[in-house]
Amino acid sequence: MKIICIGRNYRDHAAELHHDTQLAEEGDPIWFLKPDTALLRNNDPFYIPDFSHEVHYECELVVRINRVGKHIDERFAHRYYDEVGLGIDFTARDLQRAAIAQGLPWEAAKAFDHSAAIAPEFVPLAALGGDVQRLHFTLEVNGRVRQQGDTARMIHRVDRLIASVSRFVTLRMGDLLFTGTPAGVGPVHEGDNLRASLEGRTLLDFDIR
Repeated sequence: MKIICIGRNYRDHAAELHHDTQLAEEGDPIWFLKPDTALLRNNDPFYIPDFSHEVHYECELVVRINRVGKHIDERFAHRYYDEVGLGIDFTARDLQRAAIAQGLPWEAAKAFDHSAAIAPEFVPLAALGGDVQRLHFTLEVNGRVRQQGDTARMIHRVDRLIASVSRFVTLRMGDLLFTGTPAGVGPVHEGDNLRASLEGRTLLDFDIR
């Protein structure tokens, strides 16, 4: 099982991190992998690692792949998923910033243990109206809305993401596609509570320790 994460897929998020939104729009999707040891399941608490002083939350729609595919044509990509959920891509922003400044890979900032919180429940897309590009999600930190996502505002649509990624790696049943985060990312602190909802359904609700 792979965790495939898309970067800079919402213009407002790219802008808040001072990235070139034009490059994101004109090029292929940016993606990276997390290992299965990054999974944080069942709304278990997230423990801030001792190697970072600035871990950020990034709430994302997650698409679960339901069949094996390689070189998937964008026209047929919708056949490769029928359930969606929510996830948090935890990022050690200080490590990432330092790696980027030195032109180095930044897996340590993204792929560490329990850096991919995943909702215990996936929802059939049909129960949400059937259109993956017409979904809304929110993230609350300590009861205050910090992120609001609208999948219609993605730079690269879900089917485009699947087509692009599958050019390079075979997709398998159970693979998780984190589709990018909207604006509003920020640091987590000990004692925080994160609560995320998809179309009014609470899917994530856990504490930071």
